[in-house]
Amino acid sequence: MTQSISMRAGILLGSLMLVVGHGAGAWAGEPDDPVASRFGVDAPQLAPLGELPVGVRTLHLVDKDQVDVLGYDAAQGKAPRHDRALEVDLWYPARPAAGAASVVYSASLPGEPPSAPAQFTVPGLAVRDAPAVGTGYPLVVVSHGYSNDPVAMTWITENLASKGYVVAAIRHSDPAITDAAKVPEVFYRRPLDIVFVANTLRKTLAADHLIDPKRVALLGYSMGGYGVLTAGGGILDPDSVVAKMMPGGLLAPFVRGGKSEDAVRLAGVRAIVAISPAGGSAHAWGDDGLLGISAPLLLIAGNADHTVNYASGARAFFDAARHAPRWLLTFENAGHDIGLNPAPLAMRGQLWNQDWFQDPVWRTERVNAIQAHFITAFLGRYLKGDDSYAAYLDVRVPKSGAGVWPAGESPGPYSAYSPGSGNITLWKGFQRNHAEGLELLQAAPTN
Repeated sequence: MTQSISMRAGILLGSLMLVVGHGAGAWAGEPDDPVASRFGVDAPQLAPLGELPVGVRTLHLVDKDQVDVLGYDAAQGKAPRHDRALEVDLWYPARPAAGAASVVYSASLPGEPPSAPAQFTVPGLAVRDAPAVGTGYPLVVVSHGYSNDPVAMTWITENLASKGYVVAAIRHSDPAITDAAKVPEVFYRRPLDIVFVANTLRKTLAADHLIDPKRVALLGYSMGGYGVLTAGGGILDPDSVVAKMMPGGLLAPFVRGGKSEDAVRLAGVRAIVAISPAGGSAHAWGDDGLLGISAPLLLIAGNADHTVNYASGARAFFDAARHAPRWLLTFENAGHDIGLNPAPLAMRGQLWNQDWFQDPVWRTERVNAIQAHFITAFLGRYLKGDDSYAAYLDVRVPKSGAGVWPAGESPGPYSAYSPGSGNITLWKGFQRNHAEGLELLQAAPTN
């Protein structure tokens, strides 16, 4: 592993690499539209935007009296405590004023050392602070990757909001990924932030009748994947590298058998989506900690992910979470960087910056459209309770390229979507000649 990759994708502890991810409808536009949540004509059937206009606003939350992991004083044997301020970007169905301008998001990501953070902008569809419309929507809490920013995940946040979800993406305020000494804080804070934000919004947004507090899903990318698997029920192992890296044993209250084990677990989760999830190489949950997950689980990963390791990551998690109905969508030959928007123009002049966003093999717009299709089906089935989406998830052949559309079947127009029925085994919702390089495994819960 090169020095730059090592700095960015993980830190070497002895012989173990710790895994840390970097991390139709009412809308119309040309195929080259740069808005990340709007996909092209080759997108599967459920990927396009819904019919609801979208608003966005930023919430300011404070988690009182939290441990400062990085302030741990070994001489005194304790860590200071302080209030943790968190910003949460909220996307929701809205009624914008006529002619209201869509938002242009701005953010930065750590630059290649010794460079300063790289600044970029992302055009969006949402209207800042537009009045919300409707009530009782499901809530999806989103956790980004290490040193990422919610602005870089608008491909899914705006898309879901247009389909009748309230989407809350946490700004975790991570230390720079290039500072390896600070990784313990990120592993410590992820599930705590997710549980705090979800429980807070269950109260505040339900009081406004905007959401249904009983319908909550978690969606995380990379380090956010570790966070949602833990908050969704995964039980941290006291002998894991994650636990042992913590100064002063600060994670001990939250691991299996700890006095605060439930504090990193969100009660009543209805569905979990984990994209390129971290935690496997660090053996975060031990051999059987993921048995604590019973909510339906959708794992998404590339089988060439060398950052968090596919074999000990998503593939192993699929086998380990045996108490959950679960799916594993694999992009063959894809790496780790499949969770963010296409690279903004400002990030395309340097390979380090572009690699936050772009997979070397797969076109990002295509990856995101496929993910949006399956996430829409998964959340529609398990968060909205619409069983008609099951046919999109329960594919008839696990390898997408093995699906066929026999010549004798009525093909319809060139862009027709497969019905996935009769003699047509091409995955439902995909177009002919546009279903290669994917695998979808599925398993029912077992004891």
